[in-house]
Amino acid sequence: MCAVSALISIGIVMGKTNPVHLILIAMLEVSGFVLNKWLLRTLLRVSFLRKCFIKFPYLQVSCNSYKICLFCPLTIVNGLTMSFSLQVQLPNSIMQLHIFGTLFGLVLTWMLYRTESERQFEKEKSDCKMGLFSMLGSICLWIFWPSFNSALVKDGALGRKLQAVCSTYLALAVSAVTAAAVSVLSSPRGKLNLIHMQSCILAGGVAVGVSMTAVRQPWEAMAIGFTAAIVSTIGVRYLKIHMLLAFQCHDTCAVLSTHGLPSLLGWVAHLLLQLKDCADHTMAIRFTVFHICTLLLTIALSLSMGIITGLLVKSNFWRPPQDKKCFDDQAYWEFPHLAVRK
Repeated sequence: MCAVSALISIGIVMGKTNPVHLILIAMLEVSGFVLNKWLLRTLLRVSFLRKCFIKFPYLQVSCNSYKICLFCPLTIVNGLTMSFSLQVQLPNSIMQLHIFGTLFGLVLTWMLYRTESERQFEKEKSDCKMGLFSMLGSICLWIFWPSFNSALVKDGALGRKLQAVCSTYLALAVSAVTAAAVSVLSSPRGKLNLIHMQSCILAGGVAVGVSMTAVRQPWEAMAIGFTAAIVSTIGVRYLKIHMLLAFQCHDTCAVLSTHGLPSLLGWVAHLLLQLKDCADHTMAIRFTVFHICTLLLTIALSLSMGIITGLLVKSNFWRPPQDKKCFDDQAYWEFPHLAVRK
């Protein structure tokens, strides 16, 4: 999880950093991710369990992601007065993965802002070969994404792993079709945009992965995938340039629209689905408070770690690439077919 979070952030600053920068970013972000996990355990008493189960004569609750203790008033059970803690579901580590990585990268690219970004870097462009190769990578991710989402579900948990795989495939399928439709509708010429497809066909998998522990019906997964694709495609189409002009955040791979917005959508969907199945208003309020606190703590720590990393990486000691050398692979890699022959 930590390594994937670092990859998400690196996608935002890709092309504007050197290999030493990327190593520093990965080390600091992994440390921040682990610190965030520790703070959730310590401050909110969240335990990262795959399966937990408690049973009383009149109470039976099971969950598949976090265990969080909500201390209830004294209760009479079999004539004995006792207090107990109720275990409820919170979003799993995938929520931290996408939100932490996206916000960390956005703050980092804001700290490393270059004025050349507004005019687009000289070599910041793609051709047919690069586009097709990127699309091949997106298809591979599309195929293997269900195994990634179901990795945190315990085997034999009443078919939950199979349910997670099927829900992810449904969300991905709906997301791919919706992304293609929205791409055509948002294009002035009515043509399919390959960049939209690369970025947005995975939006459904991201969103449903965050809300996986609350998704029970196929229509829920499909609705989440449909909404995530619309939000992601519109974000890639319009939000990327506005983020650059308004907030000076140059998002190279449109990570905000691919990971950030769908993960927030999944967080909201998880909250609504859990509240829909909760009959106790007191427990619903307590769960909502803990749910929001988990998100706010993750956001606060990701922004803080992004600022600290940006201050360190921004130093000229690490020899950042010049504007004309940004997005230039020849500065760090050898290309035999481009070598000068004597």
